[in-house]
Amino acid sequence: MTTYKVLIADDHEHAREAIRDILSASSSCEIIGEAVNGIEAVNLAEQLHPDLILMDIHMPECNGLQATRTIKQKLPESKIIILTVSEDSTHLFEALKEGAQGYLLKNTRPNEWDAYIEAVLDGRRISKAFIDDTLSKLMGSEPKEKPPLSSREIEVMKLAASGATNKEISSQLHITENTVKNHLKSVLRKLNIKNRVELARVAYESKWL
Repeated sequence: MTTYKVLIADDHEHAREAIRDILSASSSCEIIGEAVNGIEAVNLAEQLHPDLILMDIHMPECNGLQATRTIKQKLPESKIIILTVSEDSTHLFEALKEGAQGYLLKNTRPNEWDAYIEAVLDGRRISKAFIDDTLSKLMGSEPKEKPPLSSREIEVMKLAASGATNKEISSQLHITENTVKNHLKSVLRKLNIKNRVELARVAYESKWL
């Protein structure tokens, strides 16, 4: 079985400990180093050449996005998953643009971490199956099928996926914020999506934006 070298970059000791606990259950991951800021992450990556870096987005001195950009320029073969507690879709777009292969919410269940990390390490597009399934639900399995989303829901979905707040969507579409919330809830339910981050990932990967 192939063993992958993993570097953890997070400025919070408790977060690093939690990540260590999650990875300890995996026989394919070996933690080779830990960084407490972006600069240290860059330096350790250059020294250790990890297969995977789990990178916190918010760190002192040099944040996770800046570190990701630098590391991918020097070590394009190293895969990077951005870790965050935020569901801000703007961060997702920034992470993908800087070269990250994935974006993982820290409150994701441990068993889902395993599947996500495995997909990245295997070189698969991290959300391809998820995207394909979502597109199928959105467009219908047959061309003549009526899409499950209304035209208004699609408008709201695209704006939300681009990073617009509920207030901004409300202003642009001339509807109330409460109506925006209701449309978003309907979209998430119909497409079986958990949050705006997943919605943004689908939109980005599928080139809707």
